[in-house]
Amino acid sequence: MPIFYKRIYLLLYILALSVCSCHNAEKKESAEEKTVAAGTPVTVTTISNEPMAEYVTLNATTSFLQKHYVKANVNGYIQDVNTQPGKYVSAGQILFTVKTKEAQSIGNEVNKLDPSFKFSGINNIKSSGTGYISQLNHQAGDYVQDGEQLAIINDISSFAFLLNLPYELKQYVKIGRILDLTLPDNTKLKGTVTSALPIVDPGSQTQSIVIKVPNSANIPENLIAKVIIEKIKKDNAVSLPKAAILTNDVQSEFWIMKLTDTNTAVKVLIKKGLETKDKVEILSPALTPGDKILLTGNYGLPDTAKVKIVE
Repeated sequence: MPIFYKRIYLLLYILALSVCSCHNAEKKESAEEKTVAAGTPVTVTTISNEPMAEYVTLNATTSFLQKHYVKANVNGYIQDVNTQPGKYVSAGQILFTVKTKEAQSIGNEVNKLDPSFKFSGINNIKSSGTGYISQLNHQAGDYVQDGEQLAIINDISSFAFLLNLPYELKQYVKIGRILDLTLPDNTKLKGTVTSALPIVDPGSQTQSIVIKVPNSANIPENLIAKVIIEKIKKDNAVSLPKAAILTNDVQSEFWIMKLTDTNTAVKVLIKKGLETKDKVEILSPALTPGDKILLTGNYGLPDTAKVKIVE
């Protein structure tokens, strides 16, 4: 075949490829234009009118506010110890028997001289309160002096939770208020605020609040519980899911994307109120139940955007 015809065929082949490429490019551009015209896929939500509350969670530690100190009333030797650490004792119960030093020295010689005297030199030391033995300092056979400490009793009637309350939150914890407490094993208790200790920690600026709970006999000392304090409550707050709220990098401005028609969303600045785990109260502007707010697909949209609602 002559070279001339070969060149003609080559030029025709190249021309055909160019036409096909242009046609494919036009199809691709047309598809992209249709996608842009269709808008960003989004889902929408509406406002909720429901009760909302704001809470703060703090720690409270169990404590016996009053302790009874059992002391020797004579110099002598301990004959019997009728208790042990952790044991429950009642007021008036005999805890220790002490024999005076003099009786230990002269034995029963006085009674031999005068049987009517009935000298024993034995002193019974009784509990001055009801509670649990938290400390036992001596055992049988020990020599003790008058006024020496023998044991400590935690007064069961003084058991309470001590809440370390930041002073700025004092307005939310009034005397007589009922609070919810949760123990480490998830036991739920109701406690009543009975008093506030008249002192503030100089470092943390917290005040100790006394919370009494019923049926506290089996709760140990120094146990830490969570206390939930309700700060603010509204019965009929206008709210949206948190996913519908957008903000800038420094969180100085908040807004939502609101539909103005079936495929157009505009940016609307808002003022937030209460916040919960998944809801945000909208203080302004006033929204109605008929307003449709973008829930997903809203991130990064311009002030006015074309959108497409999907299920």
